[in-house]
Amino acid sequence: MIRLDRDGGLWTVTIERPEKANSLTGAMLADLAGIAESAGQARALILTGAGRVFSAGADLAEARAGLATSPLWERLSGALAALPCLTVAALNGTLAGGATGMALACDLRIAVPDARFFYPVMKLGFLPQPSDPARMAALIGPARTRLILMGGQKLDAQEAYEIGLIDRIVQPGDLMATAREIVADTLAADPRIAARIKAMCG
Repeated sequence: MIRLDRDGGLWTVTIERPEKANSLTGAMLADLAGIAESAGQARALILTGAGRVFSAGADLAEARAGLATSPLWERLSGALAALPCLTVAALNGTLAGGATGMALACDLRIAVPDARFFYPVMKLGFLPQPSDPARMAALIGPARTRLILMGGQKLDAQEAYEIGLIDRIVQPGDLMATAREIVADTLAADPRIAARIKAMCG
């Protein structure tokens, strides 16, 4: 359900459970975290989903059984954020709930026009993952972060772009080609230089 394709220094990670809106089980989360933790030699990483939804977050049955508060979410986002290479979340559709953390942990986020963004964790009676509010606030500010996390607001792609939650809106047929074009210069560069520039960007 998690596919890893390697093409030289480019790692492409695809969430493949489209019949369940790419909702994540504990096993899938562990696979994603393991891939992120082993990607230190990757020169660029693209994270995407199969079908029309990037991820609906935790599988509902497993969420009720404890997955919603699992440390696996933080392990995954922390591993992605720590990578020295350029990371791009290529959002092929709606991003919801705990899955937001993995996209926030990437360096860049591009999305298709019909993507929607929401994180209804408070309504469901849970706290967000520890690092998610700070990463979100760094992109869109504290007030808009409260708008999403406490106000329960859903954003469309255009609004998400205008406030800085995503970096570009891309037509569905061009999503992966655009992601690969974005990482092309990094793939061609000295990885030590690329890692230094990433660190300098904060």
